[in-house]
Formats: sequence, C-alpha cells, structure tokens
Amino acid sequence: MSGLRWTIWLPLAVFAAFLALVGLQLYRPAERKVQSAMIGKPVPQFALPAASPDRPGVSTADFRDGKPKLLNIWASWCIPCAAEAPQLAELQAQDAQIVGVAIRDKPEDVAAFLAQYGNPYARIGADNLSSIQLEIGSSGVPETFVVDGQGIIRYQHIGDVRKRDVAILLDKLKEAGE
Repeated sequence: MSGLRWTIWLPLAVFAAFLALVGLQLYRPAERKVQSAMIGKPVPQFALPAASPDRPGVSTADFRDGKPKLLNIWASWCIPCAAEAPQLAELQAQDAQIVGVAIRDKPEDVAAFLAQYGNPYARIGADNLSSIQLEIGSSGVPETFVVDGQGIIRYQHIGDVRKRDVAILLDKLKEAGE
C-alpha cells in the first residue's frame, strides 16, 4: 500500500522537473552570437589577382607588415554591401586601412560599384571561386575581419557595417595594433 502512494506522486515529480528545466532555459537564453573558429588564427595562405585596375591584388603577405587592417569580403551584386559603403568610407577617413576581397564578381561590375559607392580599399583581390571566403570562415557577404599586423584574425563582424559598428571596429583595430 505504501508503494502505491509513492507512484501516485511520480508523474507530478516528472512534470515539476520538466517545468524547472524549461524555467532554467528561459532564465538563461542560448548564445545567439556566432563565434568564428578563425579568431586567433592566421589568415589563410592566398594570393588573389586585382579585381580593379586601379588597386593591387591581395595576398597573405599584405597582412604581415606590422599594421592592423580590416579585411572586407564584399561583392558588387550584394545590396548590404552598398548599404555599408558610407561606413567603410568613414572608417577609411579615420585612418583604417581596408583591404577588400570581391567575391564572384566581374571587373566591370566592380568598377561600376566603386564608381557609384566610393572606393575605401587600399587593395582589392578577386575571389572568383569563393575559395578565400570559405577558408577564412565567411558565410556570406558582407563580412569584415580585423587582422593584426602579424596576420592573425582578431575579430569578425558578420553582415553589413552600420553606423553603430564603426566605433567598435575602430576599437578592435586599435586593440589589434597594441
């Protein structure tokens, strides 16, 4: 008889445990920010030809000159890339050196994009197969990486750079230069 009383409370105990688990998950929400696996790792080995006739191409060696840089993955066919153009110009005006990698783009489309939205890039490489994009862990365009002067990736910004991101990227560049 006493064993029967105990089993009567078992469903209520299981339900209470379930509610406690749900409450714990609601109190402590899951991490929503994507953490790049490339943070703290060197920029992959690559050498890209120029995507624009007025700027040189890009290679891994360009990130090992002792100066921190922004590496911006973009494309002329990317609408958010046009939206971030004023912020990239602002970053350049504040002495941020920006290196671009144009993804699956045609030279004439790159030229038209830069003529319309400005050219903040010191160098622009053409990644026609998205090989560097995949090796560096970029899942789309635009994405921006902060790379220190030894070629180590220090920060990844996913999506277009907005006004609120300019100060963050400048701070990350400063940290990468220290």
